[in-house]
Amino acid sequence: MLPEVFYENGLRFSCQRCSRCCRHEPGFVYLSRNDLTNLCRWFNLEEDVFIRTYCRWVPYYDGTDVLCLQEKLGYDCVLWDGECTAYAARPLQCSVYPFWSFLLENETAWNDEAASCPGINRGELHGKEEIEKKLAGYRNNTVIRKMK
Repeated sequence: MLPEVFYENGLRFSCQRCSRCCRHEPGFVYLSRNDLTNLCRWFNLEEDVFIRTYCRWVPYYDGTDVLCLQEKLGYDCVLWDGECTAYAARPLQCSVYPFWSFLLENETAWNDEAASCPGINRGELHGKEEIEKKLAGYRNNTVIRKMK
């Protein structure tokens, strides 16, 4: 029998569109092949143009470089302009937030994140099955790598 997870009865989250997860803090939005395809379609840009305009390569823990969205000065996401300019095509990493593996490790991690995200612990109840589906998608979202 699998151990019980703290979100056995679900977790509440409704995005408040406050943009705190998109702005003012340094971070990485990793892109998968699917993310890149969706964003190129959304902006009607060829892949090489999108990468040159909106992306950067950053060192990853496994010794490769991975493709990420750029940040503007002040650490705003490059896609931010008063709101997400690609909300309907945003990367999976963004669309499954806050259901990321490290935030679901334990209740303390979840509640610590709630201190910076006003949508956590309020609003829509997401059941365990839905959470685990999002978590699996997040874990299986293979980022684009460039060998050094």
